[in-house]
Amino acid sequence: MKTLQRLFIAFLIVGAFWQCQGTKEEVEDSKLPILGNWHVNEIEIEGNVLRDTVYHEIADFEFTNQMGQKVSKADVSGKIYVADFFFTTCPTICPIMKKEMLRVYETYKDNPNFLILSHTIDPTHDTQEVLKSYAEKLGVEDASTWNFLTGDAEKIYEIGQTSYLTTAMEDQNEPGGFLHSGAFVLVDGEGHIRGVYDGTKSDQVDRLIRDIPKLLKP
Repeated sequence: MKTLQRLFIAFLIVGAFWQCQGTKEEVEDSKLPILGNWHVNEIEIEGNVLRDTVYHEIADFEFTNQMGQKVSKADVSGKIYVADFFFTTCPTICPIMKKEMLRVYETYKDNPNFLILSHTIDPTHDTQEVLKSYAEKLGVEDASTWNFLTGDAEKIYEIGQTSYLTTAMEDQNEPGGFLHSGAFVLVDGEGHIRGVYDGTKSDQVDRLIRDIPKLLKP
């Protein structure tokens, strides 16, 4: 557990550094920065130098939700969503995370422009049928808002660590055999990370709930 806490604290520190990288215009415009690495491309056309800022973006993906439906990056394009990583037999922080995510779900479940993507990091056990039962026990009857996703383990670990910039991996030294952070990652309609929140702390989830409308279209 100490390892998990250290990883999450380190992630929050790095996230705070990235947050400072957003331009003044971006922060004033949306009140939420764009997190992650970024760079500027320069193109010269007829003697004029054009600059285009390229921000970190969630990579392409395709997983299967609790209803047996394929969910890809194209399906969430233009929508605001919160992503997290868990597993159904988690003996530590997952029950707390799901209790907190339920608050997010209840607040925005009727908004067609909002989604939740919860990725299992134990796809061998967490089949579509297992995830469906798990979702129903939480009171989530369909996947119109909250998708519990399973798929190839390596692809889940890769997108967790390289796209969502969080911890998601198998580790037999950890309780339950897996290591993941409690991060709730807020993503905008263009696939950019706009906020990271500790899903085990109610005050941080309160802040997430307040931040979501800043990205939702009127």
